[in-house]
Formats: sequence, structure tokens, C-alpha cells
Amino acid sequence: MRHNKKFNHLGRKKAHRDALLANMTISLIMKKRIFTTLAKAKALRMYAEPLINRAKDDSMNNRRLVFSYLQNKYAVSELFREIAQKIGDRPGGYTRILKTGNRLGDNAQMCMIELVDYNENMLKDAATKKTSRTRRSRKKSAATAEGPAAAEAPKTEAPEVVEEVKAETPAAEGEVEAPAAE
Repeated sequence: MRHNKKFNHLGRKKAHRDALLANMTISLIMKKRIFTTLAKAKALRMYAEPLINRAKDDSMNNRRLVFSYLQNKYAVSELFREIAQKIGDRPGGYTRILKTGNRLGDNAQMCMIELVDYNENMLKDAATKKTSRTRRSRKKSAATAEGPAAAEAPKTEAPEVVEEVKAETPAAEGEVEAPAAE
């Protein structure tokens, strides 16, 4: 029975899967962005984010625990020095998965998984994007923008302009001018 065993096995035995995920985590830590299949990226997120979360508290015990998973002292030192400072105030969600389309050979869904705080392009866009207010309704926004006095005051400018335009147009010869209905 598969009670409470809902993670993706990726078609591998446990030792092979652990080695795969550890190697991918090391690559993600060292390069900050890797391209892989969508299924592997989702499995990597579940494997790597708890390790990245451990890096927030730089203690000997946490270093040893992370090293027991990764077995790479350079990746562990990079994680605890560089990455931990960038993600120190973030409560979670250290990775981002961006789909890139399908692979040509077998049509597998491909994606890019990256550390969130290391994408300079998206950080620039977030900094330059100004907040825009949503527009709910024209009636409410016009009344609130001009104030309550403007909503109560009658608007007399538009009809006068229309009457002036009608008065300026000359009637053609032979046409009978119709009286204006008021």
C-alpha cells in the first residue's frame, strides 16, 4: 500500500533518486539557475528548500545536517555564506520554476529552476514597476475623484455648446428648418 507516499519517485530507486537530487541541489546552489524537466524541478524544490531554510541559522549542527545531504563542502559554504544573507528575511519560497516549453526529442516539459533573489532582471522589473490602482467603476471613481459637490452640481456646459453648433450651420436653400424641440 502507498499510504502517505505521494512524492514523485522519478522512475528511480531511493539511492539513485537521492544522488540525483543532491547533485541537482549542488548545481542550483553553485550556478543559481539550472534547466531541467518539470517533474525533476518540482522534486528538487521539495528537496532543496528545507536545506536552504537550514542555512538561515548558521550553526555547526545545521552545517553538518546539510553536508550529510549534499556531501560537497564548497556548496555548503556557498549556501551558508552567500545565499543565507540574501534569503535571511524571506519566510519561504526560495526557488522559482519558469516553464520553457517542450523538449524536441521526447516532448518532455522543460523548465528553469532558479533561486529567487538571484534573478537581477526580475528584481529590476519589480523595483521600477509602480503600483497602479485598479479601476472599479466609472460612476464611483468620477464622483469620488471630483468630490461630492461636483456630483450634485448640474452640468450646463455641454448643451450650450451643442446649441451654438446648430446655430452656426446654415440651412440649405429650399430646405425647411425644423423647430428645435426643447
